[in-house]
Amino acid sequence: QLQLVESGGGLVQPGGSLRLSCAASGRPLDFYAIGWFRQAPGKQREGVACISSSGASVKYHNSVKDRFVVSRDSDRTTVYLQMNNLNADDTAVYTCAAGTSDTTVHTLCQGILVRWWGQGTEVTVSS
Repeated sequence: QLQLVESGGGLVQPGGSLRLSCAASGRPLDFYAIGWFRQAPGKQREGVACISSSGASVKYHNSVKDRFVVSRDSDRTTVYLQMNNLNADDTAVYTCAAGTSDTTVHTLCQGILVRWWGQGTEVTVSS
């Protein structure tokens, strides 16, 4: 069982930045492909950014390309989502999820073969 915990959400003004973290109680995450998903009120959940277990492959939703960056920490226990130039459309609950080491970023970002989900952290972009 892998328990994922997100942190770093909050209220930010348009144009601002936030960094979300996804950790698993000190367990290394480099055995798993990790994805960040978000769900806004009244909308379906969508894959925002995914990173392979090795970190060599990443995938972004078109709406966040050039603004969001997904990365792994050198301590192997945390995956980050750096979010820049935020706008109101980015307001949502952000959740990290894990697939296996073989799960591709394309599959994971579609919500397929997700093995574990976190509880989510809320991001609100408002002036």
